[in-house]
Amino acid sequence: MRLTINGTEREVPEVSTLAGLLEVLGVHRMVVVERNGRILRREAFAAEAVAEGDQLEIVHMVGGGRE
Repeated sequence: MRLTINGTEREVPEVSTLAGLLEVLGVHRMVVVERNGRILRREAFAAEAVAEGDQLEIVHMVGGGRE
């Protein structure tokens, strides 16, 4: 399956949902995902279908602050 992830076209194993894709990619931390220009709710990851040619932006949360 060919997807564009964070601006890079990639070949990934066939998956049916966004949750499955994140598992295949080894993404286990808090992320925000945009699929084809639409930001998705985390609760929807398990039901959100992934299709050939989708464009995804996956953003990891980074903590920080003052010392």
